[in-house]
Amino acid sequence: MATRLFQVSSHLQMPWQPDSWQACPAEQQPVYPDSDVLSRALDELRTLPPLVTSSEILALRKQLAEAEEGKRFLLQGGDCCENFAYCTPEVISNRLKVLLQMSLVLVHALRMPVLRVGRFAGQYAKPRSSAVEARDGVELPSYRGDIVNAPAFDVAARIPDPQRMIAAHSRSALTLNFVRSLIDGGFADLHHPENWNLSWVTHSPLADEYRRIVAEIADAMRFMETLSGEPAHNLDRVDFYASHEALLLPYEQTLTRQVPRQRGWFNLGTHFPWIGMRTAALDGAHVEYCRGIRNPVAVKVGPSMRLDHLLRLLEVLNPDNEAGRLTLIHRMGAGVIADKLPPLLDAVKREGARVLWVCDPMHGNTENSSNGYKTRRFANIRSEIEEAFDLHAAAGTRLGGIHLELTGEDVTECTGGARDLTDADLGRAYQSTVDPRLNYEQSLETALLIGRKYRQMR
Repeated sequence: MATRLFQVSSHLQMPWQPDSWQACPAEQQPVYPDSDVLSRALDELRTLPPLVTSSEILALRKQLAEAEEGKRFLLQGGDCCENFAYCTPEVISNRLKVLLQMSLVLVHALRMPVLRVGRFAGQYAKPRSSAVEARDGVELPSYRGDIVNAPAFDVAARIPDPQRMIAAHSRSALTLNFVRSLIDGGFADLHHPENWNLSWVTHSPLADEYRRIVAEIADAMRFMETLSGEPAHNLDRVDFYASHEALLLPYEQTLTRQVPRQRGWFNLGTHFPWIGMRTAALDGAHVEYCRGIRNPVAVKVGPSMRLDHLLRLLEVLNPDNEAGRLTLIHRMGAGVIADKLPPLLDAVKREGARVLWVCDPMHGNTENSSNGYKTRRFANIRSEIEEAFDLHAAAGTRLGGIHLELTGEDVTECTGGARDLTDADLGRAYQSTVDPRLNYEQSLETALLIGRKYRQMR
Protein backbone atom coordinates (compact mmCIF):
# COMPACT_ATOMS: atom_id res chain seq x y z
CA MET A 1 0.00 0.00 0.00
CA ALA A 2 1.02 3.62 -0.35
CA THR A 3 2.73 5.51 2.48
CA ARG A 4 0.48 5.88 5.52
CA LEU A 5 -1.48 9.11 5.50
CA PHE A 6 -2.79 9.06 9.06
CA GLN A 7 -1.54 8.98 12.61
CA VAL A 8 -2.15 5.69 14.38
CA SER A 9 -4.62 6.03 17.26
CA SER A 10 -3.16 5.29 20.68
CA HIS A 11 -5.28 2.23 21.36
CA LEU A 12 -4.18 0.72 18.02
CA GLN A 13 -0.58 0.77 19.23
CA MET A 14 -1.41 -1.40 22.24
CA PRO A 15 -1.21 -5.23 22.18
CA TRP A 16 -4.56 -6.63 21.01
CA GLN A 17 -6.65 -8.96 23.17
CA PRO A 18 -10.18 -10.31 22.62
CA ASP A 19 -11.47 -7.82 25.21
CA SER A 20 -9.58 -4.78 23.83
CA TRP A 21 -12.83 -3.50 22.34
CA GLN A 22 -14.15 -2.81 25.83
CA ALA A 23 -11.91 0.28 26.04
CA CYS A 24 -13.62 1.80 22.98
CA PRO A 25 -17.05 3.33 22.35
CA ALA A 26 -19.41 0.44 21.55
CA GLU A 27 -22.44 1.26 19.42
CA GLN A 28 -25.57 -0.87 18.99
CA GLN A 29 -25.09 -2.85 22.21
CA PRO A 30 -28.13 -3.79 24.33
CA VAL A 31 -28.39 -2.74 27.96
CA TYR A 32 -28.80 -5.85 30.08
CA PRO A 33 -30.69 -5.19 33.33
CA ASP A 34 -28.73 -7.67 35.48
CA SER A 35 -24.92 -7.74 35.18
CA ASP A 36 -24.64 -10.94 37.23
CA VAL A 37 -26.97 -12.84 34.91
CA LEU A 38 -24.98 -11.51 31.96
CA SER A 39 -21.68 -12.64 33.49
CA ARG A 40 -23.00 -16.15 34.13
CA ALA A 41 -24.25 -16.46 30.55
CA LEU A 42 -20.90 -15.33 29.15
CA ASP A 43 -19.03 -17.73 31.45
CA GLU A 44 -21.19 -20.58 30.11
CA LEU A 45 -20.55 -19.56 26.51
CA ARG A 46 -16.81 -19.65 27.08
CA THR A 47 -17.06 -23.34 28.02
CA LEU A 48 -19.06 -24.34 24.92
CA PRO A 49 -17.36 -25.84 21.86
CA PRO A 50 -16.51 -23.64 18.88
CA LEU A 51 -18.81 -23.66 15.85
CA VAL A 52 -16.15 -23.60 13.12
CA THR A 53 -12.47 -24.52 12.85
CA SER A 54 -9.36 -22.47 12.16
CA SER A 55 -8.56 -24.67 9.15
CA GLU A 56 -11.94 -23.81 7.61
CA ILE A 57 -11.32 -20.11 8.24
CA LEU A 58 -7.89 -20.23 6.60
CA ALA A 59 -9.29 -22.16 3.64
CA LEU A 60 -11.90 -19.42 3.20
CA ARG A 61 -9.20 -16.74 3.29
CA LYS A 62 -7.37 -18.53 0.50
CA GLN A 63 -10.51 -18.71 -1.63
CA LEU A 64 -11.32 -15.05 -0.99
CA ALA A 65 -7.81 -14.20 -2.18
CA GLU A 66 -8.56 -16.14 -5.37
CA ALA A 67 -11.79 -14.16 -5.77
CA GLU A 68 -9.74 -10.94 -5.54
CA GLU A 69 -7.69 -12.20 -8.49
CA GLY A 70 -10.77 -13.01 -10.57
CA LYS A 71 -10.43 -16.76 -10.18
CA ARG A 72 -13.63 -17.16 -8.12
CA PHE A 73 -16.91 -15.33 -7.57
CA LEU A 74 -18.38 -14.86 -4.09
CA LEU A 75 -22.06 -15.64 -3.57
CA GLN A 76 -23.03 -14.53 -0.06
CA GLY A 77 -26.68 -14.79 0.89
CA GLY A 78 -29.21 -15.63 3.54
CA ASP A 79 -31.59 -14.14 6.06
CA CYS A 80 -31.64 -10.47 6.99
CA CYS A 81 -32.00 -11.59 10.61
CA GLU A 82 -32.36 -15.23 11.53
CA ASN A 83 -35.25 -16.21 13.73
CA PHE A 84 -34.96 -19.01 16.27
CA ALA A 85 -38.16 -20.48 14.85
CA TYR A 86 -36.46 -20.87 11.44
CA CYS A 87 -34.07 -23.51 12.78
CA THR A 88 -35.97 -26.35 11.07
CA PRO A 89 -34.87 -28.92 8.47
CA GLU A 90 -37.19 -27.52 5.80
CA VAL A 91 -36.12 -23.89 6.17
CA ILE A 92 -32.41 -24.76 6.30
CA SER A 93 -32.51 -27.16 3.35
CA ASN A 94 -34.58 -24.76 1.23
CA ARG A 95 -32.13 -21.95 1.92
CA LEU A 96 -29.25 -24.24 0.96
CA LYS A 97 -31.11 -25.35 -2.18
CA VAL A 98 -31.59 -21.85 -3.51
CA LEU A 99 -27.92 -20.96 -2.88
CA LEU A 100 -26.85 -24.14 -4.69
CA GLN A 101 -29.17 -23.33 -7.59
CA MET A 102 -27.81 -19.81 -7.80
CA SER A 103 -24.21 -21.03 -7.69
CA LEU A 104 -24.94 -23.54 -10.46
CA VAL A 105 -26.25 -20.74 -12.68
CA LEU A 106 -23.22 -18.58 -11.86
CA VAL A 107 -20.69 -21.35 -12.49
CA HIS A 108 -22.30 -21.98 -15.88
CA ALA A 109 -22.27 -18.30 -16.89
CA LEU A 110 -19.01 -17.12 -15.33
CA ARG A 111 -16.98 -20.25 -16.16
CA MET A 112 -15.26 -20.11 -12.78
CA PRO A 113 -15.74 -21.63 -9.32
CA VAL A 114 -18.27 -19.96 -7.03
CA LEU A 115 -17.45 -19.39 -3.36
CA ARG A 116 -20.61 -20.04 -1.33
CA VAL A 117 -21.07 -18.19 1.95
CA GLY A 118 -24.33 -18.33 3.87
CA ARG A 119 -25.68 -15.38 5.83
CA PHE A 120 -26.78 -17.77 8.56
CA ALA A 121 -25.82 -19.88 11.58
CA GLY A 122 -25.28 -16.73 13.64
CA GLN A 123 -27.09 -13.84 11.93
CA TYR A 124 -29.30 -13.33 14.98
CA ALA A 125 -28.45 -9.70 15.80
CA LYS A 126 -29.49 -6.56 13.91
CA PRO A 127 -28.51 -2.91 14.30
CA ARG A 128 -31.38 -0.46 14.77
CA SER A 129 -31.74 3.20 13.91
CA SER A 130 -33.24 3.89 17.35
CA ALA A 131 -32.71 2.29 20.76
CA VAL A 132 -36.44 2.48 21.44
CA GLU A 133 -39.66 1.83 19.55
CA ALA A 134 -42.89 3.72 20.24
CA ARG A 135 -46.44 2.57 19.45
CA ASP A 136 -49.60 4.31 20.54
CA GLY A 137 -47.75 6.26 23.20
CA VAL A 138 -45.94 3.18 24.58
CA GLU A 139 -42.14 3.17 24.35
CA LEU A 140 -40.09 -0.05 24.61
CA PRO A 141 -36.55 -1.13 23.74
CA SER A 142 -36.16 -1.86 20.02
CA TYR A 143 -36.09 -5.44 18.82
CA ARG A 144 -32.40 -6.21 18.18
CA GLY A 145 -32.70 -9.78 16.95
CA ASP A 146 -33.47 -13.06 18.65
CA ILE A 147 -30.02 -13.20 20.25
CA VAL A 148 -31.01 -10.15 22.35
CA ASN A 149 -34.80 -10.00 22.77
CA ALA A 150 -38.08 -11.00 21.11
CA PRO A 151 -40.08 -9.12 18.45
CA ALA A 152 -43.41 -9.07 20.29
CA PHE A 153 -44.26 -5.54 21.43
CA ASP A 154 -44.54 -6.06 25.17
CA VAL A 155 -42.32 -5.34 28.13
CA ALA A 156 -41.26 -8.92 28.87
CA ALA A 157 -40.37 -9.71 25.25
CA ARG A 158 -38.25 -6.60 24.74
CA ILE A 159 -36.07 -6.91 27.86
CA PRO A 160 -32.58 -8.01 26.71
CA ASP A 161 -32.00 -11.56 27.98
CA PRO A 162 -28.40 -12.93 28.17
CA GLN A 163 -29.69 -16.52 27.99
CA ARG A 164 -30.64 -15.83 24.40
CA MET A 165 -26.93 -15.90 23.53
CA ILE A 166 -26.83 -19.53 24.71
CA ALA A 167 -29.86 -20.29 22.54
CA ALA A 168 -28.26 -18.56 19.54
CA HIS A 169 -25.10 -20.63 19.94
CA SER A 170 -27.19 -23.81 20.10
CA ARG A 171 -29.21 -22.98 16.99
CA SER A 172 -26.10 -21.92 15.10
CA ALA A 173 -24.52 -25.28 15.94
CA LEU A 174 -27.65 -27.17 14.87
CA THR A 175 -27.80 -25.23 11.59
CA LEU A 176 -24.14 -25.80 10.74
CA ASN A 177 -24.37 -29.46 11.69
CA PHE A 178 -27.37 -30.02 9.43
CA VAL A 179 -25.77 -28.16 6.50
CA ARG A 180 -22.58 -30.20 6.86
CA SER A 181 -24.59 -33.41 7.07
CA LEU A 182 -26.51 -32.55 3.91
CA ILE A 183 -23.34 -31.73 1.99
CA ASP A 184 -21.40 -34.76 3.24
CA GLY A 185 -24.41 -36.93 2.39
CA GLY A 186 -24.33 -35.93 -1.29
CA PHE A 187 -27.01 -33.24 -1.20
CA ALA A 188 -24.77 -30.96 -3.30
CA ASP A 189 -23.86 -33.64 -5.87
CA LEU A 190 -23.71 -31.99 -9.30
CA HIS A 191 -24.75 -35.31 -10.83
CA HIS A 192 -28.19 -34.81 -9.29
CA PRO A 193 -29.11 -31.11 -9.30
CA GLU A 194 -32.74 -32.15 -9.55
CA ASN A 195 -32.51 -32.86 -5.82
CA TRP A 196 -32.26 -29.11 -5.23
CA ASN A 197 -35.52 -28.30 -6.99
CA LEU A 198 -38.09 -26.26 -5.16
CA SER A 199 -41.75 -26.38 -6.13
CA TRP A 200 -41.54 -23.22 -8.24
CA VAL A 201 -39.67 -25.05 -11.04
CA THR A 202 -42.93 -26.47 -12.34
CA HIS A 203 -44.57 -23.10 -12.91
CA SER A 204 -42.04 -20.26 -12.89
CA PRO A 205 -41.41 -18.12 -15.98
CA LEU A 206 -37.72 -18.85 -15.31
CA ALA A 207 -38.12 -22.63 -15.29
CA ASP A 208 -37.16 -23.24 -18.91
CA GLU A 209 -33.94 -21.21 -18.65
CA TYR A 210 -32.93 -22.98 -15.45
CA ARG A 211 -33.68 -26.43 -16.92
CA ARG A 212 -31.58 -25.59 -19.98
CA ILE A 213 -28.61 -24.68 -17.78
CA VAL A 214 -28.97 -27.90 -15.75
CA ALA A 215 -29.17 -29.96 -18.96
CA GLU A 216 -26.06 -28.29 -20.43
CA ILE A 217 -24.05 -28.95 -17.28
CA ALA A 218 -25.24 -32.57 -17.16
CA ASP A 219 -24.26 -33.08 -20.81
CA ALA A 220 -20.81 -31.58 -20.18
CA MET A 221 -20.25 -33.84 -17.18
CA ARG A 222 -21.30 -36.93 -19.13
CA PHE A 223 -18.94 -35.93 -21.93
CA MET A 224 -15.99 -35.56 -19.54
CA GLU A 225 -16.76 -38.86 -17.86
CA THR A 226 -17.07 -40.63 -21.22
CA LEU A 227 -13.68 -39.33 -22.30
CA SER A 228 -11.98 -40.31 -19.04
CA GLY A 229 -13.82 -43.58 -18.65
CA GLU A 230 -14.51 -42.93 -14.98
CA PRO A 231 -16.77 -40.73 -12.85
CA ALA A 232 -15.76 -37.09 -12.43
CA HIS A 233 -14.39 -36.54 -8.95
CA ASN A 234 -15.05 -33.71 -6.48
CA LEU A 235 -18.50 -33.05 -7.94
CA ASP A 236 -20.46 -34.64 -5.13
CA ARG A 237 -19.79 -32.00 -2.48
CA VAL A 238 -19.00 -28.30 -2.13
CA ASP A 239 -17.29 -26.03 0.34
CA PHE A 240 -19.76 -23.96 2.30
CA TYR A 241 -19.04 -21.23 4.82
CA ALA A 242 -21.07 -19.23 7.34
CA SER A 243 -21.05 -15.47 7.95
CA HIS A 244 -22.79 -12.91 10.11
CA GLU A 245 -22.44 -9.34 11.26
CA ALA A 246 -20.15 -9.23 14.30
CA LEU A 247 -22.52 -6.94 16.16
CA LEU A 248 -23.04 -8.28 19.68
CA LEU A 249 -19.48 -8.03 20.93
CA PRO A 250 -19.79 -9.84 24.28
CA TYR A 251 -20.97 -12.90 22.36
CA GLU A 252 -18.21 -12.61 19.74
CA GLN A 253 -15.56 -12.27 22.44
CA THR A 254 -16.53 -15.53 24.14
CA LEU A 255 -16.01 -17.44 20.88
CA THR A 256 -12.65 -15.81 20.14
CA ARG A 257 -10.07 -18.47 20.91
CA GLN A 258 -6.47 -19.48 20.37
CA VAL A 259 -5.80 -22.70 18.49
CA PRO A 260 -2.90 -25.16 18.88
CA ARG A 261 -0.23 -24.81 16.19
CA GLN A 262 -1.75 -21.58 14.90
CA ARG A 263 -0.68 -18.04 15.73
CA GLY A 264 -3.08 -15.38 16.91
CA TRP A 265 -6.78 -15.44 17.69
CA PHE A 266 -9.73 -16.75 15.68
CA ASN A 267 -13.42 -16.00 15.99
CA LEU A 268 -14.62 -19.60 16.03
CA GLY A 269 -18.28 -18.58 16.02
CA THR A 270 -18.29 -17.94 12.26
CA HIS A 271 -15.99 -18.12 9.27
CA PHE A 272 -16.57 -14.62 7.95
CA PRO A 273 -17.68 -11.76 10.25
CA TRP A 274 -18.45 -8.30 8.92
CA ILE A 275 -18.75 -4.75 10.25
CA GLY A 276 -21.91 -2.83 9.42
CA MET A 277 -22.16 0.82 8.42
CA ARG A 278 -23.43 1.90 11.83
CA THR A 279 -20.44 0.38 13.66
CA ALA A 280 -17.50 1.24 11.38
CA ALA A 281 -16.12 4.13 13.48
CA LEU A 282 -12.32 4.12 13.43
CA ASP A 283 -12.12 4.50 17.21
CA GLY A 284 -15.10 2.21 17.79
CA ALA A 285 -15.31 -1.16 19.49
CA HIS A 286 -16.25 -3.17 16.38
CA VAL A 287 -13.26 -2.05 14.33
CA GLU A 288 -11.02 -2.61 17.34
CA TYR A 289 -12.38 -6.13 17.80
CA CYS A 290 -12.12 -7.13 14.14
CA ARG A 291 -8.61 -5.80 13.63
CA GLY A 292 -7.20 -8.48 15.92
CA ILE A 293 -8.82 -11.70 14.68
CA ARG A 294 -7.35 -13.83 11.90
CA ASN A 295 -10.67 -14.44 10.18
CA PRO A 296 -11.27 -12.69 6.91
CA VAL A 297 -13.44 -9.65 7.68
CA ALA A 298 -15.73 -7.45 5.61
CA VAL A 299 -16.94 -3.88 5.94
CA LYS A 300 -20.20 -2.49 4.59
CA VAL A 301 -19.52 0.67 2.59
CA GLY A 302 -22.43 3.08 2.14
CA PRO A 303 -22.95 6.38 0.28
CA SER A 304 -21.88 8.43 3.31
CA MET A 305 -18.42 6.77 3.49
CA ARG A 306 -15.65 9.39 3.22
CA LEU A 307 -12.48 8.62 1.28
CA ASP A 308 -10.19 9.31 4.23
CA HIS A 309 -12.31 7.11 6.50
CA LEU A 310 -12.22 4.20 4.05
CA LEU A 311 -8.47 4.44 3.52
CA ARG A 312 -7.92 4.52 7.27
CA LEU A 313 -10.09 1.41 7.67
CA LEU A 314 -7.88 -0.37 5.15
CA GLU A 315 -4.81 0.44 7.22
CA VAL A 316 -6.36 -0.59 10.52
CA LEU A 317 -8.03 -3.80 9.37
CA ASN A 318 -5.38 -4.99 6.92
CA PRO A 319 -2.11 -3.28 7.88
CA ASP A 320 0.03 -5.86 6.06
CA ASN A 321 -2.11 -5.66 2.90
CA GLU A 322 -2.73 -9.41 2.88
CA ALA A 323 -4.77 -11.04 0.14
CA GLY A 324 -8.05 -12.57 1.33
CA ARG A 325 -8.14 -10.57 4.54
CA LEU A 326 -10.50 -7.69 3.72
CA THR A 327 -13.72 -7.50 1.72
CA LEU A 328 -15.51 -4.23 0.97
CA ILE A 329 -19.27 -4.66 0.45
CA HIS A 330 -20.68 -1.54 -1.19
CA ARG A 331 -24.39 -0.84 -0.64
CA MET A 332 -25.21 2.46 -2.26
CA GLY A 333 -28.70 2.41 -3.76
CA ALA A 334 -29.61 2.44 -7.42
CA GLY A 335 -30.13 6.19 -7.44
CA VAL A 336 -26.69 7.18 -6.12
CA ILE A 337 -24.23 4.39 -6.95
CA ALA A 338 -23.03 6.13 -10.13
CA ASP A 339 -21.99 9.20 -8.10
CA LYS A 340 -20.83 7.65 -4.85
CA LEU A 341 -18.94 4.48 -5.84
CA PRO A 342 -16.35 5.62 -8.46
CA PRO A 343 -14.35 7.93 -6.12
CA LEU A 344 -14.03 5.08 -3.62
CA LEU A 345 -12.91 2.63 -6.31
CA ASP A 346 -10.32 5.08 -7.59
CA ALA A 347 -8.97 5.85 -4.11
CA VAL A 348 -8.59 2.20 -3.11
CA LYS A 349 -6.96 1.40 -6.45
CA ARG A 350 -4.46 4.27 -6.08
CA GLU A 351 -3.63 3.09 -2.58
CA GLY A 352 -2.72 -0.36 -3.94
CA ALA A 353 -4.92 -2.03 -1.34
CA ARG A 354 -5.71 -5.71 -1.75
CA VAL A 355 -9.47 -5.99 -1.26
CA LEU A 356 -12.34 -8.01 -2.62
CA TRP A 357 -15.14 -5.76 -3.90
CA VAL A 358 -18.68 -7.10 -3.43
CA CYS A 359 -22.05 -5.54 -4.29
CA ASP A 360 -24.93 -5.52 -1.82
CA PRO A 361 -27.88 -4.30 -3.92
CA MET A 362 -30.39 -4.75 -1.08
CA HIS A 363 -29.76 -2.27 1.73
CA GLY A 364 -29.53 0.91 -0.31
CA ASN A 365 -32.87 0.21 -1.97
CA THR A 366 -35.17 -0.17 1.02
CA GLU A 367 -38.39 1.87 0.98
CA ASN A 368 -41.92 1.86 2.36
CA SER A 369 -44.70 0.56 0.13
CA SER A 370 -47.96 2.38 -0.48
CA ASN A 371 -49.64 0.06 2.04
CA GLY A 372 -47.05 0.45 4.79
CA TYR A 373 -44.67 -2.48 4.28
CA LYS A 374 -40.91 -2.13 4.28
CA THR A 375 -39.94 -3.43 0.85
CA ARG A 376 -37.43 -3.33 -2.03
CA ARG A 377 -38.15 -3.09 -5.73
CA PHE A 378 -36.53 -5.79 -7.81
CA ALA A 379 -35.99 -3.26 -10.61
CA ASN A 380 -33.77 -1.19 -8.30
CA ILE A 381 -31.87 -4.26 -7.14
CA ARG A 382 -31.26 -5.23 -10.75
CA SER A 383 -30.20 -1.70 -11.66
CA GLU A 384 -27.65 -1.49 -8.85
CA ILE A 385 -26.09 -4.83 -9.80
CA GLU A 386 -25.77 -3.90 -13.46
CA GLU A 387 -24.38 -0.46 -12.66
CA ALA A 388 -21.88 -1.98 -10.24
CA PHE A 389 -20.43 -4.18 -12.98
CA ASP A 390 -20.18 -1.20 -15.35
CA LEU A 391 -18.59 1.10 -12.76
CA HIS A 392 -15.96 -1.43 -11.78
CA ALA A 393 -15.13 -2.04 -15.43
CA ALA A 394 -14.75 1.71 -16.01
CA ALA A 395 -12.51 2.07 -12.94
CA GLY A 396 -10.30 -0.86 -13.86
CA THR A 397 -11.31 -2.74 -10.72
CA ARG A 398 -13.14 -6.05 -10.37
CA LEU A 399 -16.56 -6.81 -8.91
CA GLY A 400 -15.87 -10.15 -7.27
CA GLY A 401 -19.10 -11.03 -5.53
CA ILE A 402 -22.70 -10.40 -4.57
CA HIS A 403 -24.24 -10.08 -1.07
CA LEU A 404 -27.99 -10.71 -0.82
CA GLU A 405 -30.73 -11.03 1.75
CA LEU A 406 -32.79 -13.98 0.58
CA THR A 407 -34.77 -17.00 1.65
CA GLY A 408 -35.73 -20.35 0.17
CA GLU A 409 -39.35 -19.75 1.11
CA ASP A 410 -42.23 -18.44 -1.02
CA VAL A 411 -42.37 -15.05 0.69
CA THR A 412 -43.68 -11.80 -0.79
CA GLU A 413 -41.42 -9.11 0.67
CA CYS A 414 -39.80 -7.52 -2.40
CA THR A 415 -41.88 -6.28 -5.30
CA GLY A 416 -41.27 -6.98 -8.99
CA GLY A 417 -39.37 -9.90 -10.45
CA ALA A 418 -40.54 -12.57 -12.87
CA ARG A 419 -44.04 -12.62 -11.37
CA ASP A 420 -44.19 -8.83 -11.14
CA LEU A 421 -45.24 -8.74 -7.47
CA THR A 422 -47.00 -5.51 -6.51
CA ASP A 423 -47.55 -3.68 -3.23
CA ALA A 424 -50.87 -5.53 -2.96
CA ASP A 425 -49.02 -8.87 -2.93
CA LEU A 426 -46.85 -7.99 0.07
CA GLY A 427 -49.45 -8.90 2.66
CA ARG A 428 -49.89 -12.41 1.26
CA ALA A 429 -46.68 -13.87 2.67
CA TYR A 430 -44.64 -11.17 4.41
CA GLN A 431 -42.69 -13.02 7.13
CA SER A 432 -39.56 -10.97 7.88
CA THR A 433 -39.36 -9.29 11.29
CA VAL A 434 -36.73 -6.81 10.09
CA ASP A 435 -35.77 -6.38 6.41
CA PRO A 436 -37.43 -7.63 3.20
CA ARG A 437 -35.78 -10.58 1.45
CA LEU A 438 -35.76 -11.93 -2.07
CA ASN A 439 -37.85 -15.07 -2.35
CA TYR A 440 -36.45 -18.19 -4.02
CA GLU A 441 -37.65 -17.16 -7.48
CA GLN A 442 -36.29 -13.61 -7.27
CA SER A 443 -32.99 -15.01 -5.94
CA LEU A 444 -32.55 -17.28 -8.93
CA GLU A 445 -33.55 -14.47 -11.28
CA THR A 446 -30.76 -12.41 -9.71
CA ALA A 447 -28.23 -15.14 -10.49
CA LEU A 448 -29.49 -15.34 -14.07
CA LEU A 449 -29.18 -11.59 -14.59
CA ILE A 450 -25.64 -11.60 -13.15
CA GLY A 451 -24.76 -14.36 -15.59
CA ARG A 452 -26.21 -12.47 -18.54
CA LYS A 453 -24.45 -9.24 -17.53
CA TYR A 454 -21.13 -11.04 -17.13
CA ARG A 455 -21.40 -12.63 -20.58
CA GLN A 456 -22.19 -9.25 -22.13
CA MET A 457 -19.03 -7.77 -20.64
CA ARG A 458 -16.68 -10.56 -21.63
